[in-house]
Amino acid sequence: MSEGTPEKTRVQKSDKKRREKTEKKKKGIKELKKELKEKDVQLNDYLTKLQYLQAEFENYKKMVTKEKENTIKFSNEELITELIDVYENLERAIQTGKNTDDKDALLEGVDMTFTQLKTLLQKHGLKEIKAVGQKFDPYKHEVLIKEEKKDVEEDTILEEFQKGYMLKDKVIRYSKVKVSTR
Repeated sequence: MSEGTPEKTRVQKSDKKRREKTEKKKKGIKELKKELKEKDVQLNDYLTKLQYLQAEFENYKKMVTKEKENTIKFSNEELITELIDVYENLERAIQTGKNTDDKDALLEGVDMTFTQLKTLLQKHGLKEIKAVGQKFDPYKHEVLIKEEKKDVEEDTILEEFQKGYMLKDKVIRYSKVKVSTR
């Protein structure tokens, strides 16, 4: 084959096309590597942010748990502080009872302390459940005895053996009662 032959020209053109394709592929690979590197940087940035947010959230959960524990732990603080006055008044009444023969004064002091305690409990939401003369309510009363009575409507509470109480709208102790039957 001589230098100017069509075969050689065709091979040279083919080689040129191959070199151009190779250069183009190398350029494409270079661009892909650059993009990959950028994506790696972006991925690491997102990962760092995610780890930071996870740590922040864990700290938040711990803080909320601690606050909840403290709320429960000290929720009765106000009530207890107010009960201290009642406690001390009862203590004084006992001392007075030991040191005096004036039982009326002692009774008056105990009665005042009882009123103070009752007012305090009511202030914090304690209510007595009405019983005697009321219609039996299984959500508020517990029947201990049934007694046949013709002159009273059935399921009327005749007697209360132990008072029942509600704290706000929740029954915390049922009234123990005797009810009528026919």
